[in-house]
Amino acid sequence: MCDTMVAVGNATSDGSVILAKNSDREPNEAHVLVHIPRQKHPPDSKVKCTYIEIPQVEETYEVFLSKPFWIWGCEMGVNEFGVAIGNEAVFTKEPYQKEGGLIGMDFIRLALERAKTAYQALQIIVDLLARYGQGGNCGFEHPTYYHNSFILADPNEAWVLETAGKYWAAERVKDVRSISNGLTIGETWDEASPGLVEHALEKGWCKSRQDFHFARCYSDFLYTNLDGCKPRQCRSMELLSRNAGKIDVAMMMKFLRDHGQRAENDPDWDPSRGWVMDTLCVHASFGPTRPSQSTGAMVAHLTKDISTIWATGTSGTCTSIFKPLFLCGEDFPSMGSMPEGKYDPRSLWWQHECLHRQVIRDYAHRMSVYREERDKLEDGFIQQVAMTLQACHGLSKVEQAQRLTALSRSSFEQAGRATQEWTEKVAAVPVQKSPSMLFSWSWQNFNKKAGLTLP
Repeated sequence: MCDTMVAVGNATSDGSVILAKNSDREPNEAHVLVHIPRQKHPPDSKVKCTYIEIPQVEETYEVFLSKPFWIWGCEMGVNEFGVAIGNEAVFTKEPYQKEGGLIGMDFIRLALERAKTAYQALQIIVDLLARYGQGGNCGFEHPTYYHNSFILADPNEAWVLETAGKYWAAERVKDVRSISNGLTIGETWDEASPGLVEHALEKGWCKSRQDFHFARCYSDFLYTNLDGCKPRQCRSMELLSRNAGKIDVAMMMKFLRDHGQRAENDPDWDPSRGWVMDTLCVHASFGPTRPSQSTGAMVAHLTKDISTIWATGTSGTCTSIFKPLFLCGEDFPSMGSMPEGKYDPRSLWWQHECLHRQVIRDYAHRMSVYREERDKLEDGFIQQVAMTLQACHGLSKVEQAQRLTALSRSSFEQAGRATQEWTEKVAAVPVQKSPSMLFSWSWQNFNKKAGLTLP
């Protein structure tokens, strides 16, 4: 389960477009940050996606991907033109194609590699949807099938695209918008697939064209109400709307760390509370209604000059550090070995898990050990990025790339040292208030499966 938000120029403090997403996956499903350079491909070549091969295009663009380690596509990403996309699982009345299709994450990568604008990315996705359909298992250890919704953004605009099987509707964003794990487009839209309304009428999901409502007609009632998407989407829209006109990168980071009004008013709040995933920063627990964890997060600051990608590359957004990355033709900083579903102390993702999983043993007391230091570190990164981008004006592309790459490497190195220091500090704090028994038992099992032993 995931949450994606966007604020376009009239809702941000600097006139930019900002897209943010938490990717919620299984707790041991490691996330990886990937850089793929611009590439040319031979005529008639194919590209192998997660499950199927499709024709490759002549040239693919430079992209940043934040993705589960085992999937070809990505949960969220940005390309060299400042096109950014995040997707959501949605559950609909249309049958799920269990084999032989593209999954939602494949659509994102294909669109990023081929599109120069958000609208072009939308057109690429709906064309691929019509040709190949959407289908295939999207779960790591537990088979999961669903359809997809997307927010697609660039430095000028943003779009919401929601699908149900081969049917879809799209809406241009006016100021702020969010999506979660349920359809949200209703009686009006800007573009839609042929037969969208007629199909609903044939199925008896509405009585007339005037009665048609995309989300109400096409949504699966049970799954849409059990996954906590409605309170999460209401909360994200509340935060965005309340702050429209002054939204910036730091604010979007804060939104992705949000645990709702209950946590705001309760200093002793801990993530074991609740039976469904109803907070923007999701924490896995016991049972089928809390299977997912925020395993990676991104804030894409899209400007007409140089866009900045802020990524955690780690799980537990509220415990993580956002670090800056840039698409300028250079490799990303080293993030250790490629993570998988087992503990690997050499990888960035699993190194942070030692901190994250210590914190949630006593969230209120242990998170307070380093929260202020973390926020100061991120504020410093934001200031350094602003100064470096200002200094890049008038420089050659090569000189810009050198400065931006050096800044990214320095930020990742500082974050790595801080994570190691905070892990030791947090582990030394005695547990004063344990989370619920079911929450603790669940995480003991997650750790055992991963081969991770905490002191």
